[in-house]
Amino acid sequence: MSDTNDKNPGARKPLSLKKSGSGVVRQNISGGRSKSVVVEKKKRRLIGVPGKSEKPAPVKKPKPEAPVDEVAEKARKLGLSKSEYVKRQQALDSAAAEQSKREALRQAEEDERQRRMDEERKALVAKKKAEEEAELRRIAEEEAEQKRQEAEAARRAPTAAQKILAEDEEKDERTALEKAGGRIKKQRTGGGPKAKSGSKSSDRRRKGKLTIVSALSGDDERQRSLASLKRAREREKERQRGGGDKLKVARDVTIPEVITVGELANRMAERTSDVIKYLMKQGTMAKVNDPLDADTAQLIAEDFGHVVKRVAEADVEDDFISVSPDDEGSLKSRAPVVAIMGHVDHGKTSLLDALRSTDVASGEAGGITQHIGAYNLKLKSGDTITVLDTPGHAAFSAMRSRGAEAVDIVILVVAADDGVKPQTIESIKHAKAAGVPIIVAVNKMDTYEADARKIETELLQYEIITESMSGETQSVHVSALKKTGLDDLADAISLQAELMDLKANPDRNADGLVIESKIEKGRGPVATLLVKRGTLKRGDIVVAGQYWGKVKAMMDERNAQLKAAGPSVPVAVMGFDGAAAPGEPFAVVDSEAKAREITEYRVRKAKQDAVSKPTAMASMEQMMAKLKGKEVSEMPVLVKADVQGSVEAIKSSVEGAGNDEVKARVIHGGVGAISESDVMLAKSSQAPILAFNVRPNRQAKDLAEKEGVEIRYYSIIYALLDDVKGVLQGMLQPERRETFIGYAEILEVFNISKVGKVAGCRITEGRVERACGVRLLRDNVVIHEGMLRTLKRFKDEVDKVQAGMECGMAFEKYEDIRKGDQIECFTVEYVDRTLD
Repeated sequence: MSDTNDKNPGARKPLSLKKSGSGVVRQNISGGRSKSVVVEKKKRRLIGVPGKSEKPAPVKKPKPEAPVDEVAEKARKLGLSKSEYVKRQQALDSAAAEQSKREALRQAEEDERQRRMDEERKALVAKKKAEEEAELRRIAEEEAEQKRQEAEAARRAPTAAQKILAEDEEKDERTALEKAGGRIKKQRTGGGPKAKSGSKSSDRRRKGKLTIVSALSGDDERQRSLASLKRAREREKERQRGGGDKLKVARDVTIPEVITVGELANRMAERTSDVIKYLMKQGTMAKVNDPLDADTAQLIAEDFGHVVKRVAEADVEDDFISVSPDDEGSLKSRAPVVAIMGHVDHGKTSLLDALRSTDVASGEAGGITQHIGAYNLKLKSGDTITVLDTPGHAAFSAMRSRGAEAVDIVILVVAADDGVKPQTIESIKHAKAAGVPIIVAVNKMDTYEADARKIETELLQYEIITESMSGETQSVHVSALKKTGLDDLADAISLQAELMDLKANPDRNADGLVIESKIEKGRGPVATLLVKRGTLKRGDIVVAGQYWGKVKAMMDERNAQLKAAGPSVPVAVMGFDGAAAPGEPFAVVDSEAKAREITEYRVRKAKQDAVSKPTAMASMEQMMAKLKGKEVSEMPVLVKADVQGSVEAIKSSVEGAGNDEVKARVIHGGVGAISESDVMLAKSSQAPILAFNVRPNRQAKDLAEKEGVEIRYYSIIYALLDDVKGVLQGMLQPERRETFIGYAEILEVFNISKVGKVAGCRITEGRVERACGVRLLRDNVVIHEGMLRTLKRFKDEVDKVQAGMECGMAFEKYEDIRKGDQIECFTVEYVDRTLD
């Protein structure tokens, strides 16, 4: 490496990054390696030359000490040249600038969207306000009209009553005067005794209204009472008001998904007969206890003038996990959650062990990871990261998908001596679907076949462009065996996390995801939870999927007891009433009653789905089998595993191992040791039990031996899948293969006693073998297919006859042969089939 001096462009500059004459030079070594060498060049000083006069050297002013080149110093510490370091810094600056530009654009779009929403909201509020004012004016006008009518009725009602009273009084006075005049006339004419006789008849009870005039006159005629007059006045008032209809009261009616007619009428405070009459007018005949769907009930309630509030059974899950954003002031920085993903046997767990200085890989069955592991690591820089180690086997696709969705950064591990493989491609797809950044870790760089350039080139076709190829994806070369490149990998993770600016609110109820769950002996259900927001404390009530529990104890990956777990912290929690499914969200609720209500609804819904879906599937399968004329053979199995994720992986792989003719069906899959109920279920279903990393208890083992239930034990998943595929292949019907061997022409037909008809034939093509299959062709039409019974050459039985020779042939159970017929000969063999 050489640079040009600024004062003399033609001169060669010493190999140095400083003006003092010292520097760092990268020296290439065989095998594609290189190392940095410190080079320092010193000038010789001539003290004096004999024979020449010494001239006094000009006094030079001392040059100021050259400033230390900080860029070169940082580049030397990183093992890079100054130009490489500058380019890297420029790339980082451009990435940060691009990120800020995108953030500014996104903020502008968000502001514009918020402005439009505010305008729409204001317009909606104004419209609603105008409608409310119009409604208020209408109500005020109706009330004014009603008051006017009431005043008019009140004005006219007293007039009518007074008229009635005046008529009654006038009639009473007229009657009284007439009777009084008649009594006086009778007294004048001498009618005294008759008056006494009239007074004797007044012992009867008087009726009607009693007045002084009527009492004096002795009139017993029924008169109108004062109460009757009051009632007449009230009726007149009601008639003036419009018939006496009461004002309807608009009520808030809560309508569930299904409600009866009687219950709807009760909530509306209406008569049931009115609701039934309304339905009859709409063409629906209904009784009191008939159910109505929510839409119909809403139409009825609105037509009756009530306000409807729809509720559903799923409303119990409202506010289960709060989606409202936290205040900016309450947010604090949190550790990044990183998932290590890649193909099987590419060194993911070994790389994690190198970071943790542990040896998890040596304890794994078959040398492969078969469940998700969560670890909390503290780097040399002091930063903390949370790492999820995902399986790489093809059967654990669901686990890899959950791992990508739960993390902030994905580390894609690719073996430098193996290249991009199917699970590597699948991991890339999961990471892109989850929208998380990727850091490529090229592992096994210590091997002879390692070629990092080839790996980065292969990743280009999957849109993974590394920084060395002018992309944005960071690429780090590491060796888990030699523990090289680990610091660079940690720096890459810290840099990516710093760019993402990860924050969370620790002062709220905790929520997050279930990473894994299992049932341990002596502990019960144990769930590994990853807290995303809030702080999980001992004693909190947690709901996850169909199970809930009170946190009794929390442990980290080293089984150390914890009292609280903040954001981005994985913990193993005891206290659940069952093993929750991996990937289920969890959250802390306020009370046990709320937790029971949520879990009971989820269990009920799961049962409904389980009852409805298999019935439809079975009917479709039966229909397709009838259309094809085939019957599908099923192999029922029962699966028990150590963790819930393994149960899901085994179930999906086993059920997908068959074809159109044979398939496996998992009748039950559970977590924990094999129990007696599992053995009885397997016995009733005639199914074997596949035990993955679990064992039966003593009672279950004795019961299985007694009932003849087979239990197979596995610790590696691909051994289990190979056995299932072998059994399914044995259930397949062998394939019938037919091979043509020759033609024969019937020259003559001989009828031999005790033998039957025998055809004298000549072999025209190929050969004929004894006991081979034959088809009889007449006019090129197959009229019989069967087996050859006799093959003779002259009088001897022979095994085969070649072309051009003559022989005698007889068929099994068939004698309708004629001269000139053709005989086609073939052999049949049966070949075992495979699922592929």
